[in-house]
Amino acid sequence: MFESAELGHTVSDETYEKELPALREALLEVQYDLAQARSFPVIIQLGGVDGGGKGETANLLNEWMDPRLIHTHAFGPPSEDEAERPPMWRYWRELPPKGTMGIFFGSWYTAPIVENMDGKLRRKLDSQLSDIVRFERMLTDEGALVIKLWFHLSKKQQKHRIAELEDNPRTRWRVTEQDKQHLKHYDAFRTITGHVLRETSTANAPWKVIEGFDANYRNLTTGQYLLEALRKHLDNSTPVACKTTAPALAVVDSLNVLNALDLGKSLDKDDYNSQLEEYQGKLNLLTRHEKFKKISVIAAFEGVDAAGKGGAIRRVTQAMDARTYNIVPISAPSDEESAQPYLWRFWRQLPRRGRVTIFDRTWYGRVLVERVEGFCSEPDWMRAYAEINDFESQLTDHNIVLLKFWLHIDQDEQLQRFEEREKTAFKRYKITAEDWRNREKWDEYQKAVCDMIDRTSTEQSPWTLVASNDKKYARIKILKTICEQLERKLDALK
Repeated sequence: MFESAELGHTVSDETYEKELPALREALLEVQYDLAQARSFPVIIQLGGVDGGGKGETANLLNEWMDPRLIHTHAFGPPSEDEAERPPMWRYWRELPPKGTMGIFFGSWYTAPIVENMDGKLRRKLDSQLSDIVRFERMLTDEGALVIKLWFHLSKKQQKHRIAELEDNPRTRWRVTEQDKQHLKHYDAFRTITGHVLRETSTANAPWKVIEGFDANYRNLTTGQYLLEALRKHLDNSTPVACKTTAPALAVVDSLNVLNALDLGKSLDKDDYNSQLEEYQGKLNLLTRHEKFKKISVIAAFEGVDAAGKGGAIRRVTQAMDARTYNIVPISAPSDEESAQPYLWRFWRQLPRRGRVTIFDRTWYGRVLVERVEGFCSEPDWMRAYAEINDFESQLTDHNIVLLKFWLHIDQDEQLQRFEEREKTAFKRYKITAEDWRNREKWDEYQKAVCDMIDRTSTEQSPWTLVASNDKKYARIKILKTICEQLERKLDALK
């Protein structure tokens, strides 16, 4: 959930000063359009790690927009009056009226996270999260726009931020003993909040995770996201004659989990052959281990066209007994499959104990090709993230080792491989008109992939991103990852 928010996003002071005036003007305009339409309220939740910028953001939004139309509420521990009533009572009382915005600094997410930091009450937590999802569904069904912003810092960044605040006499007061305790329990906090955000990031009320370390990046990203969400909701709820054109949003920066990959990584032929023999031999022994009969394995391969999924899969299967694995190539659904929920055809292919199923393309088509090509609506692909996380959670809970690989190459390498396929007779079947068409939508697919990774990379089934400009490096990376995950799983079995 936090991969994109730990990349070190920054925006220069020059860019910030250039983009800020237009952004503030657009935010004011959309705020006044909201007040004039009075068709729905806006509920903004600010959450995140200590030092991530929640308080600064609340102040900033009141500074950038008309504070007369904003109701800001900071919630701490329940007062005696509040404690005598149901937990949601104090939030219901502060919901903003139509045409205005309510900023909730601390909200109905705080108690479930704090109460479940030790991870022992997961059943109670999931029940609380189900209540929250239903509550937010009710708000959005009534027309409200619910915007949920989570400001994230890596452990190193949070430690630096707390030390920075303590060193400055003017900000020292902001660091509490509780902040220091939270830093000590950062890993547990990250785990529980990752679970909370995934379970409650729905199509009607998704979370937006923003890296909070660089104030310029945090501020511009927050403002642009808020502007885009407000304008879109107004356009969908306002008569056509009243609509105004939304201004084009500037690109804050181009850093994401894909272009942060070092695609220059490579192996020479001798090193590749040596490691190929090592890891194929290790994988063979692991799949013949006595304990392997107690588990099953699913390897899910996704990637840009021509990234080398087929070649990587062949190097994996070369190490195993053909009787132990099954390769499932996924293409457009058949008429029979289209008549069922999209996960149906994948449920049918789950492996038995002691077996391996390899998916060449997967259930992620719903949030990739179906999203980009418009084969399903935005509410459909937005809800798919939670559905996929639930599906994969059921797999890992049942002793299935789930390995997810995204193979990535750059556009120049893809073009070279496309042209090579067209020139080589025995490779020509690999290139189609659809591949060329998809290439024209490169940026749209990259955005969809980054969203997919952020929203479905969980503690139980994380994504492994594979730099694949060099096929030899990619194949060894995949084999090594499979061996490490299998070894870890087998060692944990009694």
